[in-house]
Amino acid sequence: QVQVVESGGGSVRTGGSLRLSCAASARIFGFYSGGWFRQAPGKEREFVARISWTGGTFDYGSSVKDRFTISRDNVTDTVYLDMRSLKPEDTALYYCALQRPVRTGLSPSAFDYWGQGTQVTVSS
Repeated sequence: QVQVVESGGGSVRTGGSLRLSCAASARIFGFYSGGWFRQAPGKEREFVARISWTGGTFDYGSSVKDRFTISRDNVTDTVYLDMRSLKPEDTALYYCALQRPVRTGLSPSAFDYWGQGTQVTVSS
């Protein structure tokens, strides 16, 4: 059973920063791409960022590019999402997801394992 657990969410003011962390089962972590999605109430799940299993390739959603940075540490089996210049529209439940090496695409259906989410709230 693969377990994915997010942490680091919270409440910040506009312009603030947060770091989200995602821990996954060590047995598979090093071979999977890591991704972040978010979902606000009444909206569809939105792609935020993805990092390849080597850590050498990155993808970002257009709404977060240049403000968010995804990274990973294959020694501690953790994927991070550093968020800065946060805006109220960044408020959402943030999910970490893992993608098998053979899969491609950035839609939620292209990812294999999911965490339960961590809430990020940005107030004006």
